[in-house]
Amino acid sequence: MSAAPGGTSAGPGRTSPAPGGTSAAPGRRTASAGRAVAARVASGAVRVFLVVVAVFWLVPALGLLLSSFLAPDDLNRGGWWQVLTAPSRLTASNYGRLLENDTITGSLLNTVAIAVPATLLVLVLGAFAGYAFAWMEFPGRDWLFLLVVGLLVVPVQVALIPVSELFGSIGLFETTAGVVLFHTAFGLPFAVFLLRNFFAEIPRELLEAARLDGAGELRLFAKVVLPLGGPALASLGIFQFLWVWNDMLVALVFADSAHPPVTVALQQQVRQFGNNIDVLAPGAFLSMVVPLVVFFAFQRQFVTGVMAGAVK
Repeated sequence: MSAAPGGTSAGPGRTSPAPGGTSAAPGRRTASAGRAVAARVASGAVRVFLVVVAVFWLVPALGLLLSSFLAPDDLNRGGWWQVLTAPSRLTASNYGRLLENDTITGSLLNTVAIAVPATLLVLVLGAFAGYAFAWMEFPGRDWLFLLVVGLLVVPVQVALIPVSELFGSIGLFETTAGVVLFHTAFGLPFAVFLLRNFFAEIPRELLEAARLDGAGELRLFAKVVLPLGGPALASLGIFQFLWVWNDMLVALVFADSAHPPVTVALQQQVRQFGNNIDVLAPGAFLSMVVPLVVFFAFQRQFVTGVMAGAVK
């Protein structure tokens, strides 16, 4: 009989932690809920910050776009922001005059004639060299790859004078072919470095299986490696195209002064006709639109190529 009270007293003693446990559970739930709310607030603040940064980043492009639709007199009286209160001042006459300017329209075609071949050559040659450095055995392969990596740090300015003398002696100075070759030469080290690292991540078993099926090196490269390297090739193509399209230094030195690319043509318009804003604004906007169109057209492949090795 005496054990029963002891048992009954021990029972409450054993059950006493339960209220403490039940009181601790709401505390943990409250803390986790607080962390979730804080995380949402933090992510929302980050998103707002990124939106604000993006808006400020796009203000110059928006100002250039609106300026291209303003008459010269309106631009002389005020900035592009006057369109926000008087949208009726917008006009497309500037683009009509731009199409009548043979210098600007011809320079756009000249830029295409330089940027497209320089991009394609870098893609083709860089893909072949990257595959060779990644999967082919030949004497001095590692040392040659180190040399390619070392060429990445060579600035363009160092080669201007010696290459000018070389192009002058072989008749390539002030020619489109000379500009294309210069951009190709300086774009290849980065192309080989990028594509070699990307191709090296292809599983060896996949290549060996293709070889067992009778595929030679060229067929293996065309049917297996290139399809898998599509994202890296797209990323490289975007980088190279943007660099060549927006380049002014190389074009100013090596391009034909009578048929310059758009960057040099716009610079000449500023120097000769400082108040020719009705041609400069639409011309500059068109020269900026083309790279943007290329980037957004291959945006998915670009992101895939950039992030290809990030999770390995």
